[in-house]
Amino acid sequence: MVMALDGIKVLDLSRLAPGPHCSMLLADFGADVTLVEAVPGASAKLGGMRSNENAERAAAYNALGRGKKSIALNLKDDSAREIFYELVKGADVVIEGFRPGVVKRLGVDYDTLAQINPRIICCSVSGFGQTGPYSNLVGHDINYISVGGALGVIGRPGTPPAIPVNIIADFAGGGLTAAFAICVAIIAREKTGRGQNVDIGMSDGVLSLMTSAFSGFFSSGRPIRPGEFLLNGAVPWYNTYQCKDGRWFSIGSIEPHFYAALTQVLGFPEYAHRQHDSAVYPEMAEKYAAKFLEKTADEWMEIMSQYDICAAPVLEMENVVTNPHNVARGMIVEVDSPVGRVKQIGVGPKLSGTPGQVRSTAPLLGQDTDAVLAGLGYDTAKIAALRDQGAVG
Repeated sequence: MVMALDGIKVLDLSRLAPGPHCSMLLADFGADVTLVEAVPGASAKLGGMRSNENAERAAAYNALGRGKKSIALNLKDDSAREIFYELVKGADVVIEGFRPGVVKRLGVDYDTLAQINPRIICCSVSGFGQTGPYSNLVGHDINYISVGGALGVIGRPGTPPAIPVNIIADFAGGGLTAAFAICVAIIAREKTGRGQNVDIGMSDGVLSLMTSAFSGFFSSGRPIRPGEFLLNGAVPWYNTYQCKDGRWFSIGSIEPHFYAALTQVLGFPEYAHRQHDSAVYPEMAEKYAAKFLEKTADEWMEIMSQYDICAAPVLEMENVVTNPHNVARGMIVEVDSPVGRVKQIGVGPKLSGTPGQVRSTAPLLGQDTDAVLAGLGYDTAKIAALRDQGAVG
């Protein structure tokens, strides 16, 4: 089967979620991704999984590592760095997620690698980007969504910000944005003949996701506050309600015809023409809340799915993976692994001609070191010597 990124070779130096998510997305569409991981013991901060039963199980369920190979190199060692340079000669993309300046110290920065391979695309994924007053600050998702503006609009009035799982910065602003940028750079290379450096700051990615929200702010001068905007909980007809079974249900009937259907099904015709009358919102919300408590979340879905109403149950994780729609869309898959078949989340984008595919589970640390080095012309004795000196693992 032809895949969209067949022939694209990626070297992934990244460790934490955003970089591996980026290379997972590329691997799902056919890119040949090789993880360049730290030799065990070479760094106090970095490491990987040795070959044992627990490691095999962890690798099998590590979806971010799927479809990839793994070699272990100590890039502080001259011999290992030369191996990396050899790999760069035949590569298209290098991904790294170190703090700014680290790749320069290791001798694997874009300027160095572009001299070896002018077509190489280097993508740096960091919290605040390679420049600016925050560039050398440490951080995590919560900090990046704070600076990027997302955390400041989430929550209810008068309550602390609602902290989401690390989806917005790490995975959307970081990994997804990086994968998109790499594909753009690959297309650009077809026009220019040269690669380029890609600087992904996760706080930038978050702010980019906020483009539409800030368009309204720039136009009106009114900032969005938690729970005070149509799309973050200010109106009863775009909100969540607890049901009889303790679960929650979401409605988002913004358009007038969807709203009209909602008032009909809930049995409140008196609100049919008062969608934008904020004076009735408190009593409307109170009646809606009482009404939703009369049935379970699934019962409400069964009713509302028969009408044009923007509605859905708030699915808990255990219900997400059994939801018939998610299953029918191929978003829950089973993959063969050394520990048996394991479940993972499937491929999001559906391409008709060159679809993505989960091709294998994650490798163990250094699982492919020997094979990769043999492909570069290293014989068994040389590989053994490199391993003895700690250059490879």
